[in-house]
Amino acid sequence: MRLEIDDKRMELTMGMLLRFGVVMASTLVLAGVFFFLLDHARQPANYRNFVPHPLSIEHRQQLLSGISHGDAAAIIQVGILFLIATPVARVVFAVMAFLLERDWLYTAISLAVLGVLLFSLTHPS
Repeated sequence: MRLEIDDKRMELTMGMLLRFGVVMASTLVLAGVFFFLLDHARQPANYRNFVPHPLSIEHRQQLLSGISHGDAAAIIQVGILFLIATPVARVVFAVMAFLLERDWLYTAISLAVLGVLLFSLTHPS
């Protein structure tokens, strides 16, 4: 039994995947901003000194702990991760769709693009 996927169905599914990823990322970032504003509503803004906050994306346990405690920065970071994961999921979907179509050239190209994406995500400059 051979599964077939036509171009129209592939485009519709890919569009839904991209919309879902962007809506999820936007929702998480907006929720994080909302919680951040609730937590810091009474604090005066200090525009003279910029204090950077380290990202906890590299420290999964710290990120999960922040989410479980309702930390606004952690929620925003998860939203950013969703935004980064959206195009990666799109390329993974393209690889699977081209494999189902047995289009070896586009499968190879999509795998190369996926390799570049994964390399750039795991080896920061």
